[in-house]
This record gives sequence, C-alpha cells and structure tokens, in this order.
Amino acid sequence: MKFPLPLLRRHVVGLACALALTSSFAQAQDKPPLKLVVGFPPGGALDTLARAMAEQLRTSTGDTVVVENRPGAATRLAIDSVKRAPADGRTVLLGSSAPFVLFPMTYKRLDYDVDRDFLPVAHLVDVPTVISTAGGSPFQTIAQYTAWVRGQPGRGNVGLTNLGGALHFSILALGKAIGTPLTPVPYKGGAPLVTDLVGGHVPLATDALASQLELHRAGKVRILAVSGSGRNRALPDVPTLKESGIDAFAHANAWYGAFVPSGTPKATVLALEKAFMAAVQQPQVQSQLQRAGLDPTGLDAAAAARKLREEREFWRPIVEASGFKNED
Repeated sequence: MKFPLPLLRRHVVGLACALALTSSFAQAQDKPPLKLVVGFPPGGALDTLARAMAEQLRTSTGDTVVVENRPGAATRLAIDSVKRAPADGRTVLLGSSAPFVLFPMTYKRLDYDVDRDFLPVAHLVDVPTVISTAGGSPFQTIAQYTAWVRGQPGRGNVGLTNLGGALHFSILALGKAIGTPLTPVPYKGGAPLVTDLVGGHVPLATDALASQLELHRAGKVRILAVSGSGRNRALPDVPTLKESGIDAFAHANAWYGAFVPSGTPKATVLALEKAFMAAVQQPQVQSQLQRAGLDPTGLDAAAAARKLREEREFWRPIVEASGFKNED
C-alpha cells in the first residue's frame, strides 16, 4: 500500500517522536535517584534542610530525590558511606562544617581525609545555635543557671550532638567563664537530645536553633541564649550569651553544605552547585528554612572551600591549646 507523501511524513515524524520518548523513558528508568545523605536521625536541623532541598530538587530537576538518614559515630557513618559511593553526582552528603574543620584536629583516627576524599558543592545555610533548658527547669536566664550549677557539684552536664565540634569547645569555654567545670554529653542527634532535655535527664543543652525553635515556642524547651554577636530575628526577645558578658559562643555557629566524593566530574559538580544554589534561593524554601531557624545562604563551591580554610585557621590554636583528642 502506498501512502500519500504528507501522510507518510506524519507517520515518520510520529515514529521518531515515539522512539525519542521511549529512549528518554528508558534513560530515566536507568538513572539512579539523587540521594541526599544526612548523618542524623529525622527531626533535626540538618534533616529539615535535607527535606526542603529534596522537595525543591524534585520539582526543579524532575529527578527522584531521596533523603537517607544514617546517624551514628558523630556523622562519620554518613560521611564514610558517601566517600565510598560512586563519584557520579548521584550521592550527596548534606553535612555540617564541623567534620570538615574540627574533626581532623580532634580525632586520633578518621576514615576520611577532608581534602582528598571530598569536594564542596555549595554552602547552603548558616546555623545559629542556642543554649537551652527544659521548660519547667528552675532557671530562666544564664545568670540563674550559673548560680544553680555552682551550687550543684557534679551536675554540670551539657547535652550536644557530637564531641570535637565547635559547640564542644564553646561549652568548655563557658565553664571557664562561669568558674564551674561543664561536661559535654554527646547524643546521636537533635531529637534524642531534646527528649532527654525535656525529660530532665540533662539540665542544659546546646544545639542548632532549628532543632529546638518549635519546642521553645510550645513551652517544652526554654532557650536561655543564642550564639553570635547579635540577636536572632526568630527570637528577638532572647539575649545573646555575649550580652551576659560571656564570649564563649561567639564562634559557635555552624553551617551546612553539600559535598560529593572526590573524582566527581567537574561538569557534574557545577550542575549540582547550580541546582542546590537555585533551590535554596527559592522564596518558599527560604521562608521554610527561616521559620525553622536556619539562615539560607546559597554560596558557591569556592566560597564553601574558602570558609572551611578560614575556620580551620581560627580553631586550630584553640584545639591545640585544649589538648583534646577524641578516642572514639
């Protein structure tokens, strides 16, 4: 049977389109999901960021994006899993700056090298930190806590999410400032930390504002002070520790960024950098993160690498002077 030429052309075009769609579908089926690995359980500040990023990236890229929580060993389990992942840009670590700045100075042995094994992709948010207690605790200010702990020998335990980070050394500095030794007590994440805080098992805690903001608003946790040099816009009525004349938490703020295994092709890193920066700059994402107590930044890989270098220079003499080494 012979087809008129126009009809034949339509058949050819239709067949070509069908083949193209079939090929695209096959490629999409073969493409692994974009995995965002987080070293803490669900419910904390970093998990909040990961889920906001995943939702936006699904929309902007059309990819399947999953969040994988791998808590344990002060986020080193998550770090190791990403280090061992294929360097194809499909596995991304969303991590705190501490394992890339302080852990190499404080751990006697690490299974990763921050410069050899990872590439920064983007600086995503700054993370204000807070000092908090249970809503029903006997003290409502840092001054009241200071008076209380001085009269309670051996009860200066302060909960935090890992040893060897900025908050650890800030707690030690706070103890010196108030003239009473404080003992950092590590937890596996923000959620188990606040469970013990609300339950009265630990009298004081320090963590990301994002992990405790809603509990503070609900009255279950009382935030006594915020870190940094100025009040946080989410908590304008809560003073900084510096307002109490204590500089111990001036450099306690962390930041969260995206990292991939070394060997990831440059073009892939650049594509991820663009996608993550665009995601965190979306108004709805910024609003979501700000409500959670995170400060969106969306800086490129070069800025993230520069901040890592600057923070290492600041903390190195402090860590060396402390003599602290983590045996874990």
